[in-house]
Amino acid sequence: MADSNITKHALATPLQELMMELPFEKINVGQICQRCDMNRKSFYYHFKDKYDLVNWIFDTGFIAWIKDERPGSSYDEHWAFIEKACDYFYQNRVFYRKAMQIKGQNSFIDHFREYIRPLLLDRLAFLLGSATIDEFTMGFLSDTAICAMERWLLSKDCIPAGQFVGKIKDLMEKGAVSICREIGQREPS
Repeated sequence: MADSNITKHALATPLQELMMELPFEKINVGQICQRCDMNRKSFYYHFKDKYDLVNWIFDTGFIAWIKDERPGSSYDEHWAFIEKACDYFYQNRVFYRKAMQIKGQNSFIDHFREYIRPLLLDRLAFLLGSATIDEFTMGFLSDTAICAMERWLLSKDCIPAGQFVGKIKDLMEKGAVSICREIGQREPS
């Protein structure tokens, strides 16, 4: 297993380097293998394709980043977890700016969407008091989170994670207060 991870890391480094030099669609497995003096057979033993390698980079990097973190049960602990997760993307924003622009089947965005679904599902079940969340709600919130992260990371002046999360938190809190006020002021039907 240790040798497998060494090989995977040896393949990840040249892909990350190539992504800084070329558009992702112009990168091929041969180029990745050439940079680390490995053959294509070794690549395909470990990964299905270059998309799989991008997703592995996220899986190993992100999990290592938040391995000791849990969303927690309090409101502040949830926001601290979100900020920690966003800080990973901010610290690695050069790579993820490129990864988020990968389109099509097996894209990073699709992989990330599947990763965050269980986290969103747990949070929604807690907030809504229901274990059954419909597909529309899950899709809407997953897309909202991904869209916000894409806009943030792809912006020319990408602000630090703490500021990004602070803006979202402030917007949500003010929105919730305003909605509650409006509901309280509506006339009974």
